Amino acid sequence: MSRPRKVVPANSGSSRRRAVAPSARRRLTLVVGLLGLASAGLVARAFDIQVIRKDFYQEQGDARFLREVPIPVSRGTIFDRNGEPLAVSTPMVSITAVPSQVLESDDQLPALAAALGTSTDQLRTYLEQRSNREFAYLKRQMSPEAAQAVLDLGIPGINGQREFRRYYPSGEVTAHVLGFTNIDDHGQEGLELAFDDWLSGQPGRKRVIRDNKGHIVEDVEQIRAPKPGHNLTLSIDRRIQFLAYSELKNAVEKSEADSASMVILDVKTGEVLAMVNMPTYNPNAIGSSTASSRRNRAMTDVLEPGSTIKPVLMAAALSSGQYTPTSPLIDTTGGHWYFQGHDIHDTHNWGVLTPTGVITKSSNVGAAHIAMSLDTKLMYDTYRAFGFGNSTNSGFPGEASGYLKIGRDWRPLEKAIMGYGYGLNVTVLQLANAYATIADGGVMHSPSFIKGSDSPPKAIISPQIAHELIQMLETVIQPGGTGAPYAYVANYAVAGKTGTAHKASAGGYSKNSYTSAFVGIVPATHPRLVAAVVVDNPKKGSYYGGLVSGPVFARVMDGALRLLDIPPDNIGRWYVGQPLQDKNGLIGSKAPEAPDIEEAPVDRVTP
Repeated sequence: MSRPRKVVPANSGSSRRRAVAPSARRRLTLVVGLLGLASAGLVARAFDIQVIRKDFYQEQGDARFLREVPIPVSRGTIFDRNGEPLAVSTPMVSITAVPSQVLESDDQLPALAAALGTSTDQLRTYLEQRSNREFAYLKRQMSPEAAQAVLDLGIPGINGQREFRRYYPSGEVTAHVLGFTNIDDHGQEGLELAFDDWLSGQPGRKRVIRDNKGHIVEDVEQIRAPKPGHNLTLSIDRRIQFLAYSELKNAVEKSEADSASMVILDVKTGEVLAMVNMPTYNPNAIGSSTASSRRNRAMTDVLEPGSTIKPVLMAAALSSGQYTPTSPLIDTTGGHWYFQGHDIHDTHNWGVLTPTGVITKSSNVGAAHIAMSLDTKLMYDTYRAFGFGNSTNSGFPGEASGYLKIGRDWRPLEKAIMGYGYGLNVTVLQLANAYATIADGGVMHSPSFIKGSDSPPKAIISPQIAHELIQMLETVIQPGGTGAPYAYVANYAVAGKTGTAHKASAGGYSKNSYTSAFVGIVPATHPRLVAAVVVDNPKKGSYYGGLVSGPVFARVMDGALRLLDIPPDNIGRWYVGQPLQDKNGLIGSKAPEAPDIEEAPVDRVTP
């Protein structure tokens, strides 16, 4: 029996093909549609990024790789009056880091720490504390060689930044005049501070592209051109400055004094040729100094001038018309004047003195009598005219004005003791400038630290009175004067004045603490230089100004006159071992073997 055959429709294959074909087309259409949509989306996205929000994405990219960095500039060089450099800027490199990147190279931290001169733990702690920052200094102002050794480690995130560091070739010799700069090369004290804007210049700015390791790969553009600092030429003579430094240092060590100052001025211009203080400091190692050692005492500290004020008193006396260098005679017999319950006294009983004799012997009794005979307003105005109680306008930061009580408020005792230098406060610079005024024929110049500065002169006293005062001051250095022989300068006539003053203390004046001073003019016949020397509280040996400060003046001036090629004015007295004689007695250039006297300090009085 045969099986029945399955009947297949004749058109079944074509029907299946017809059923499949529409499905494939739909899929193809779907794929093409999706690709078209994706392409349209990409085009739209690209249009949005590159056209609509281009600035936004550009800013985002720049924020990650484009940076503005400073272009460092060199600070101006400071020169002395002869062109010798006193302060220069040397190129250095500071090591910077992107902390998070450096921390990723943990295995290289020991090598980095060793190159930076620190410990690995300290470096890691430092970086971790700043891990959220994009910039941190690791070490400032390394030498280029040492910095290159750090950069050669190739640690991601470590970069070098060029900077400048101030260097002072003369070190502590010129420290108080120049001052110093901070780590960012800005002046902090002294002339570095006073002329900071002039010396600093203006750093430039540029845009750069950094890679993901923080390295600069391209300079994009310069935003601002750098402007280097201007140079500055001072009035200071480095040679004379060194002489003053050496002699003042020796005097402080010899006398075991607390401090000392010396100022040297050019008589004709008021320019400061030297200014030295002890103690001093090294501006190249400022971290080892103290605030006390950095103080420019010649400008910022005040003192009672003692007998160095007497030439100013005598200027008032000669201006009054009541006195001449030789009259009237002043009776100092007994060496004591008990005035309003106070003992004004001298070291000796000088008897009857001329006004010149009051200067020669530095008589406190004589000075007090002269002061009490003068009109108070005249005396006050004269002191004021010589600059006491006012700043000298030198432009030095922190300069003190001193103190001078208003004349109408002077009590009789105050007026008397002001005649020999108590009851007022002055700086060493003010004292030197007062004598420079006498030396320049009664004309005052504002002291200046800049070579060639033009300060308008101001007439204070007549040339005739100034000439008479110099002649009176010459007797101080001659035999019998309080400055002989220690302030004597061979072959030059010297005019000057010693001063020894008790230092003020609680309730009056100390019996055992002194200020020892000498101010001198040389050559006396044609004045060129004035120097003021003040030694504070000498504790070993003598405390008299002529014996402590006089020799410092003499030795420094002897060298300075030679360095400046100033001819001797004492040629007529060049007789080997033999002084000259004139009608007034011995006036030769040969110094006596020992001094006669020094002035006595004031007794303990409270104005």
